[in-house]
Amino acid sequence: MRLAASALALLFAGTAASAQTAPAISLDTLKTVTRTLSSDEYEGRAPATAGEDKTVRYLVERFQKAGLKPGNKGSWVQDVPLVEITGSNVQPLTFTGGKTPVSLDYRKDMVIATYQVTPRTDVKNSDVMFVGYGINAPERGWNDYAGIDVKGKTVVILINDPDWQIQGLDGPFGGRAMTYYGRWTYKFEEAARQGAAAAIIVHDTEPAAYGWGVVQSSWTGPQLEQDTPGNHMDQSKAIGWIQQDAAKALFASAGKDYPALIEAAKHKGFKAVPLGVKASLGFDNTIRRQASKNVVGILPGTAKPDEVVLYSAHWDHLGRCDAVNGDDICNGALDNASGTAGLVALAEAQVKAGPARRSMVFLAVTGEESGLLGSKFYAENPVYPLAKTVGGVNMDGVNNIGRARDFVLIGVGKSELEDLVKPIVAAQGRVIVAEPTPEKGSYYRSDHFSMAKLGVPMLYGESGEDLRVGGKEAGRKASESYIELRYHKPQDEYSDSWNWDGALEDLGIFYTLGRQLAEGSTWPNWYPDAEFRAVRDKSRASVK
Repeated sequence: MRLAASALALLFAGTAASAQTAPAISLDTLKTVTRTLSSDEYEGRAPATAGEDKTVRYLVERFQKAGLKPGNKGSWVQDVPLVEITGSNVQPLTFTGGKTPVSLDYRKDMVIATYQVTPRTDVKNSDVMFVGYGINAPERGWNDYAGIDVKGKTVVILINDPDWQIQGLDGPFGGRAMTYYGRWTYKFEEAARQGAAAAIIVHDTEPAAYGWGVVQSSWTGPQLEQDTPGNHMDQSKAIGWIQQDAAKALFASAGKDYPALIEAAKHKGFKAVPLGVKASLGFDNTIRRQASKNVVGILPGTAKPDEVVLYSAHWDHLGRCDAVNGDDICNGALDNASGTAGLVALAEAQVKAGPARRSMVFLAVTGEESGLLGSKFYAENPVYPLAKTVGGVNMDGVNNIGRARDFVLIGVGKSELEDLVKPIVAAQGRVIVAEPTPEKGSYYRSDHFSMAKLGVPMLYGESGEDLRVGGKEAGRKASESYIELRYHKPQDEYSDSWNWDGALEDLGIFYTLGRQLAEGSTWPNWYPDAEFRAVRDKSRASVK
């Protein structure tokens, strides 16, 4: 249940007082850690590389200097078993049997990979089915796989949810706001459950929320997965993306009306359509197994040290990537050297304030860019039991464009942490606003989601676009410029021109919320209608 108004008033008063006495967040730390981690020396911080080794050493040094203690039974790290699969000798993806053959070139027209840990991937003469949005959601009465058998076949899938073009939040899948059914990870998971040999997503910039360049840089080169028994042989043989123009060529060859089928897929009762063509592809895989590392530091609590408040950020980025103007290092300055710098700066501030009643854990995770691998491993193998994890904050990039009048809660309407943070935001003279781009599915794209799935309430918030200097137009332009020109590209580099004022304000919010949780005795829960409420209730019941 949401907190009562009287309780919120008391929290507001306490927040205002604590905000005045809180240690300052170190601007020097933010600049130094971001600049260091995003330098070419760290080679883009890809897991299981020399860049990782440098990153982990540096973070341990900074955590130790901040005054934290080793957070994993006397160790600063938690090993995360990963398997790296690097495709090579990639043959064109071909479709035959239609009006004209369609041949798609690697990187230019399509990207292809596999979750299966095998030296060779081949799909030959596989029947192709268009399965709309590739969703099987019984609770919503929606099943794009109803009445068909796709075992051994290749499925072509649309990105996002069927109702993503609705501007409001009303619709079978939340309207403009993406659900997990819209994420590419879900699309491939469901295709595998259905037995598809290959699963191909059609790229479209607006519903995907990023351009083809992001797909190209993220899906080429070494690909990482959690190393688990069974070598992921229960997954589809091949997974990948094709450009929208390539999809149109495919449908034309199959004699199908592409716009008409796209429209039909938006409506309940859509039936998957055989395209009457066959797909073939093949590539070799180089396999390397190596443990990556989460970095864990703790500020032990005084009264309830076994109850923990969690701060998290991912240290990894893409490493070496497709070159742009001769630069092939994806430095990941904003994403997420800056968030990791925020983690270090918060650790420093909390240590300066002294231990709280509860412990505070600072977790820098690996493998976010490869599918939240480090946070997923921690959530499934927690150093501190999730049932005794009060809640926390995740940071994936900080504000580098100046102070904002607003503050955005990503995935709003889920947990009571939102009630706790409202007076903290208000104390800064700011307002909480609706997520401006809910269609991007940001709630399912960062490490808080790994914890949320297993019940731990995690706040994921950031400055909005209403800048105190320049207003909404300046904020929107800055956001669009970053997505178009720098996100997941070599151009995401540190700059002395960054304005850190907004980051300092946001980190002040995170500091106060974490301190409040750590000094208190409450256990914030998910709202009753949140999808994670049941697992949290069950988890907490186990320790009562």
